[in-house]
Amino acid sequence: MIEMTLELAERAAKAALTKGRDFHKPFTVSVVDESGRLVYLARGDGAGFYTADTSRAKAMAAASFRRSTLDINDHRDANPLLWFSLSGVIPGDALPSPGGLPLRRGERVIGAIGIGGGLPHEDHQCALAAQESFDNLQAPAQIPAQTPA
Repeated sequence: MIEMTLELAERAAKAALTKGRDFHKPFTVSVVDESGRLVYLARGDGAGFYTADTSRAKAMAAASFRRSTLDINDHRDANPLLWFSLSGVIPGDALPSPGGLPLRRGERVIGAIGIGGGLPHEDHQCALAAQESFDNLQAPAQIPAQTPA
């Protein structure tokens, strides 16, 4: 099984931050594993204090629903009750706003990336850059799990 590693998460985040320079704004990037657990967070110099939360919530939504938050946002009217009640069920943990994308190895989602700090299309473009970079990476050898002594 290929899992999200710190190395993969860091590379994806760096690709997103590099793309963010095109917009001349500070961004925050969160990478979570397939279960929504935070693996990597990078807050750009000068990024808003809230962007750590919004970027993680976008990554969480993309990992949970296994699709882009842009797609989720575009189709939220198809099930308004779900989106109306979501914040009460998992407060602050899933934000269906553009800037979140699942990260896959083959057909399997192993995590997601979320971007905060720009306009919706800017966040999405940064996430796309990370996803493209991620798709071109070779997974590093897995570190065997340590057993307690």
